[in-house]
Amino acid sequence: MISRRLAVSLLAVLATALATGCATPPPKKDYSAFRAANPRSILVVPVVNNTMNVEAPSLFLSTLTIPMGERGYYVFPVNMVKGVLENEGLSDPNLVHMADTARLCNLFGADAVLYVSIEAWTAKYMLINTEISVEFDYVMKDGKTGDTIWKEHRRVVSNSSEGAQDPLSPLVMAVIAKAYPNYMPLARGANAWVFNAPGIGLPPGPHSKEYGKPADSGK
Repeated sequence: MISRRLAVSLLAVLATALATGCATPPPKKDYSAFRAANPRSILVVPVVNNTMNVEAPSLFLSTLTIPMGERGYYVFPVNMVKGVLENEGLSDPNLVHMADTARLCNLFGADAVLYVSIEAWTAKYMLINTEISVEFDYVMKDGKTGDTIWKEHRRVVSNSSEGAQDPLSPLVMAVIAKAYPNYMPLARGANAWVFNAPGIGLPPGPHSKEYGKPADSGK
């Protein structure tokens, strides 16, 4: 069962999709490779940042471990992982993503590696509205073969005018959002969707009460 915060994030993303006309369900994944690999522990490596926001990688990395742990997998602490990789000469996330997956897993005794790249982390001011958007690519690879066993892509957008109750609110909210954009709810919402959404998320892991049930069960 997912946490209350993750459930709220997932509902928020669903509401955004419905409001923007993007609620068409994606095709269901083929989980045969994932089932064959049967990962129990997942190594989350530093994310690649393809944006101009230098704070995005550390902020986003902190949002990944909790939802995956609640999905039923052991996730190695990201700060410990970062330190070990730096000692191995892998301080650049791009080098980490190009490194041999089996080598990375052997360093920690992990079963699989999750690679994530940040494609958007922006706040755009438009008249009396500020549009905040995040976009991520997720790829998980088997620690033995290096084969991709799961992948997903997610983009989430919100705007400062949502929920405005009077004529001045949109302008005020847009100014505040431009000066202090809050990306974290969108990042958590993206994670909640890709890890938990029926038919596309991760199957329940070995530490979940739902272990063994299909990923499209909605649990």
